[in-house]
Amino acid sequence: MDKTKRSPAKAREKTHFWNWDSDEDTGIRTLYLDGTIADESWWDDEITPRMFKDELMSGDSDIVVWINSPGGDCVAASQIYAMLMDYPHDVTIKIDGIAASAASVIAMAGTQVLMAPTALMMIHNPLTVAIGDTEEMQKAIAMLDEVKESIINAYEIKTGQSRAKISHLMDGETYMNANKAVELGFADGILEDAKRDHGDDVVFAFSRRAVTNALFNKLITKPAPKAEQKKPDAPTGVSITEAMQKLQARKYI
Repeated sequence: MDKTKRSPAKAREKTHFWNWDSDEDTGIRTLYLDGTIADESWWDDEITPRMFKDELMSGDSDIVVWINSPGGDCVAASQIYAMLMDYPHDVTIKIDGIAASAASVIAMAGTQVLMAPTALMMIHNPLTVAIGDTEEMQKAIAMLDEVKESIINAYEIKTGQSRAKISHLMDGETYMNANKAVELGFADGILEDAKRDHGDDVVFAFSRRAVTNALFNKLITKPAPKAEQKKPDAPTGVSITEAMQKLQARKYI
């Protein structure tokens, strides 16, 4: 599961929560979403969303999106989700750390969603800060209810789970490891190390090739068995009669 390494120079140039890289050989572009989604809300922000969309649409190839984010601005997540869904080529989402809250919504836009074996996804109810009287509090509650329904829309499209089940998972602030995310439909598969030889059909915990080679090496280097040596002839005995005659002769010596 190779993740293209970025040079320190590129990391220093990063001025927002996303960064692009490209592979000249394959032509595939890679988008990195690291950290909080929109450090500051881009509500009524015309520049940031336009900048993101322009960079997204500047290429004409499949893209890979690496996500490691605790979440952030739900408005930004909603727009990024819509932009990725509208992108006319395949979008492969790869989660190497955590895709929590708003970041999990963005992940739902992937044509394919893959998670590292150690990665996590977390979904929960939206939250906000409200100030005012009871009427203002009721408006805030109603607003959060609608935001939750909008988020459920994205989860429902991806997973096929019922809205009631998704709502229950959000109520419980559910953390999912890779296997559970795949089981529930939030992810499509688990990232594998392409360097390993897994054989043809079944994945084993050992390398079939390494074991086979080791066996061949033992067979080749094993010394040939030594030629069987002829046992020396057993000592020739004498008959009982002859032995008795010799004993009788010794008596008179």
